[in-house]
Amino acid sequence: MCLICLCLPRLASCSLSAPSKTQYPIYMEEEQAVAKLPLIEAECSARLRISNIDYDQENGGVGSLNSAGASAPVETRSTPVLFICTFAAACAAFTGGCLASYTSPAESGIIADLGLTVTEYSVFGSIMTAGAMIGAIISGRMTDFIGRRRTLLVLDIFYIVGWLAIIFAEGAWLLDLGRLSLGIGFGLTCYVGPVYLAEIIPKDVRGLLMSISQSMTGYGASLTFVIGSFVTWRSLAIIGCIPSLLLLLALFFIPESPRWLDYIETKHLQQDSDANVLNLFRRKYLHIVIVGVGLMVVQASGGLYGFMFYMSEIFDSAGISSTLGFILVAVLQIPLIVLSATLIDKFGRRTLLMASATGQCLGCFLTGLSYFLQELDWWKEASPILALIGVLVYMGSYASGMGGIPWIVVSEEHFSYMRAYVVLGLFSSQN
Repeated sequence: MCLICLCLPRLASCSLSAPSKTQYPIYMEEEQAVAKLPLIEAECSARLRISNIDYDQENGGVGSLNSAGASAPVETRSTPVLFICTFAAACAAFTGGCLASYTSPAESGIIADLGLTVTEYSVFGSIMTAGAMIGAIISGRMTDFIGRRRTLLVLDIFYIVGWLAIIFAEGAWLLDLGRLSLGIGFGLTCYVGPVYLAEIIPKDVRGLLMSISQSMTGYGASLTFVIGSFVTWRSLAIIGCIPSLLLLLALFFIPESPRWLDYIETKHLQQDSDANVLNLFRRKYLHIVIVGVGLMVVQASGGLYGFMFYMSEIFDSAGISSTLGFILVAVLQIPLIVLSATLIDKFGRRTLLMASATGQCLGCFLTGLSYFLQELDWWKEASPILALIGVLVYMGSYASGMGGIPWIVVSEEHFSYMRAYVVLGLFSSQN
């Protein structure tokens, strides 16, 4: 998580200005226009250090209104606040990566210590998906009802309870309960983390900070694979709980989303109570839904799970130990994620997504070609190395774009309450 420090020079020029005795306009989504309505008094948002906020549709983010009502970049002086907000979201995402890959290195130890059958362990591994579906279902309404910051607290409680249940488990039922709790927390994380950052980070560094935060899921998964090769499954669960405790500490220092406060002040929550899933098929939302679900389908069906499930076998076929292979993947991801976070605001989301997808195609081709050559007994000595190169190319390309940018794109769209329904579809399509 120390990678967040790399963004500090870019944050020096943007922050959240000091409060003033003005009232705040808000982007009115239904009218698709900027309506200058009196909303929150200065004292209501003083602790947020936000002044004259304009949610600009064209630029997809925060801007400030001058006297003529034109949008201009926000000047900020609260770099530590932005850092802590990003750190909190990164902790939640990192924990999600840890729990997603936990079952692979912990399998042999749990089965040996607790005497679980293969069926019981399969339930333990898969029940996280059921919990994540529950978290995805309740995430939208929960964040609208209690706010983004409190939702982060709720998901952190699910994380901590889940890890503690696994740490002290002496049978299958407590393991399953802990895994289910972790899944609920992960389902909430997939929604509230990107949305919170999109609403609170100025647009000129939003891509940088959100890409760093979202990449923590990949880091969590990679480090869990590596560390799990050297420690017991209970120790691995204790390590997985550490980011949750750091998130709990960070929650004492981060503000609530100003957009949510405006949302409550204007009673949009009451107006949106009539929303239903059929509204997703209205013309104004349909394009967003198609793009969002399409990105998630490409993200999940592009070969990721095949590489993750059979990565050990690929490394073994190349004559490399699984531990060394996982370390190579983790080391490769670090510079690529940093590079992606640096370039995302300069070249845009679409460019990095296309580059990432191209790299994934190349990685799949190289891996498939390797097994094809092995099947025909051609190029016997070099074909396993070709598979290793394919894995590294694929995982590096995925981490640099397709892993986190789809969530950033979805969270930046302006469709308010519709996210509650869209996120369920996105998570369902991903699994």
